[in-house]
Amino acid sequence: MLDSSFTREYKQIGAKIVYYRRLKGYTQETLAFKAGISTSYLSRIERGTYATGISLSTFMKIAKALDVDISKLFEMDF
Repeated sequence: MLDSSFTREYKQIGAKIVYYRRLKGYTQETLAFKAGISTSYLSRIERGTYATGISLSTFMKIAKALDVDISKLFEMDF
């Protein structure tokens, strides 16, 4: 279930993942494989529709697979 008080932030994080994924030329399938998560899970994270229960280690795996510092995923536009 999505915590509606952070909807904007979840969507921004997802958009950043999409941005860096496309910059690398990766499909969702490629990134999901490299990060060790399912494609459907990655898709929900990218859309910002699956926020509850996403662990820091999942974000770390995604950042590592994208070869970006994890802090880049959490930079917010306020």
